[in-house]
Amino acid sequence: MAKRGGFPGGGMPGNMNNLMKQAQRMQRQMEESQKELETKEFTAKAGGGAVEVTVLGSKTLKSVTISPEAVDPDDVEMLQDMIVAAVNEAMKQADEASGAMIGKMTGGLGGGFPF
Repeated sequence: MAKRGGFPGGGMPGNMNNLMKQAQRMQRQMEESQKELETKEFTAKAGGGAVEVTVLGSKTLKSVTISPEAVDPDDVEMLQDMIVAAVNEAMKQADEASGAMIGKMTGGLGGGFPF
C-alpha cells in the first residue's frame, strides 16, 4: 500500500510534468516570436510624406528618407520636428506590435511583462 500524499517513484506528478512542458514550449514560442519581431520593419511618415523613417522591432533606426522639398535652410527646426514625429510614430508601432505579441503569448494573463 502506497503512503498517502507522496508521489510514487519520487518524481513529479503528471500534471506538474505537463505544466513544465507547456511552460518550456511557451518560452520557445516567445523567443521565436521575439526574434521575428526584432527583424520586422515599421515605417512612419510626417509632414505629408516629406519625411519617412523605418525602424526595426529591435528599436533600431534603419532608414530616414527626406524629400528635397522638405529641406529649407531657413527652417531647419521644422525638418527636425518632422523627423522626431516620424521616429516616434514608428517606435510606437513597434511597441504596439510587441505588446500584441506578448498578449497573444500570455493569453491575456496580464502582468508586467517587460518588452
